Amino acid sequence: MIPRSITSPKKFIIGQDLLSQLDVFIKDFGNNALLICDDFILDRVQQEAVPCLELAGIKACCEKFQYECTDNEIERLRKIVTTQNANVVVGIGGGKTMDVAKAVAHYGNASVVIFPTIASSDAPCTAVSVIYKESGEFDRYLLLPQNPDVVLADTRIIAQAPEKYFAAGIGDALATFFETRACCYAAGLNLVQKRVSRTGLGMALMCYELIVDNVEMAMEALRRQEVTPALEEMVEAIVYLSGVAAESGGIACAHAICNGMSSLEKFKHIQHGEKVAFGLLVQLVLEKADIEEIENVIYVIKMAGLPLTLADFGIDEWVEDDWRQIVDIACSPSNSMSNMPVAVSAEQVYQAVIAANELAQRYHD
Repeated sequence: MIPRSITSPKKFIIGQDLLSQLDVFIKDFGNNALLICDDFILDRVQQEAVPCLELAGIKACCEKFQYECTDNEIERLRKIVTTQNANVVVGIGGGKTMDVAKAVAHYGNASVVIFPTIASSDAPCTAVSVIYKESGEFDRYLLLPQNPDVVLADTRIIAQAPEKYFAAGIGDALATFFETRACCYAAGLNLVQKRVSRTGLGMALMCYELIVDNVEMAMEALRRQEVTPALEEMVEAIVYLSGVAAESGGIACAHAICNGMSSLEKFKHIQHGEKVAFGLLVQLVLEKADIEEIENVIYVIKMAGLPLTLADFGIDEWVEDDWRQIVDIACSPSNSMSNMPVAVSAEQVYQAVIAANELAQRYHD
């Protein structure tokens, strides 16, 4: 019997002005830190984080991330870890910066602290790094033996990020409950190849409830770049609850459709969370979901300012061959469509894509 699982970071902290308190969260894991930073935050890290680390007796070295999480970049940074004798790696920035930090810490036998500067996905808490080729194309997933030691969500920094990234994070997190529920009903496996835990399902439901309750006020706060209780709860849902629930619960149709769309060059400009949100509509059509559930999902999509119809993505022409290819990839054995409660054929999924777009058009205005 395959066991059930719950996996999560050792600590998740949500608050404000955490850069100047970085020593408090590092000291339990080491005294020599390599800080891998996105370009835009590098100066701020040097001004706010490094002095507090040095004052606490923690050696700190800042290194700018070179834009892509490749094997070469991982090896370049791993050598710095070795040369510096660093025992803690801190990733400060977006998704790729966090992924490279997790991989470097793994290969360098160091602890890892993750500091997301945007809430665009549930990646900060997961034990996965996405590796790319030098050309920028997807290469592979690096499955890590453990989740990050600490994840720090600074709501003041996140509130200053572009709105579209926050909205994409909502889209990604919105699917968590429905995919976890599907995986549970299907007796499928979660992201660490274990059975779905009841805790994972419960956290997924809490994630969904926080999103529905807070989306309108959180987006208003973000547009004003203000930190409010609604924004804090939304960050908790996107960064922590969604990540832990997805890893412990699993994914299904929504991410399968996203992966299929990601395979076509013409859809590469669409953010991950935007594709997942449309994939969720497809999943709800396949499940013959209650109209109340569908309307709640559409309410969140509209309040977050996410694309609702394919035309909103800039896809004005329906090309059947493209969507047949997307569906074939989504339904392949390597994807997560098998976690749907009832087996579905490629033809059923193709028709559900059409129906989902028509459904979205009816609710567009």
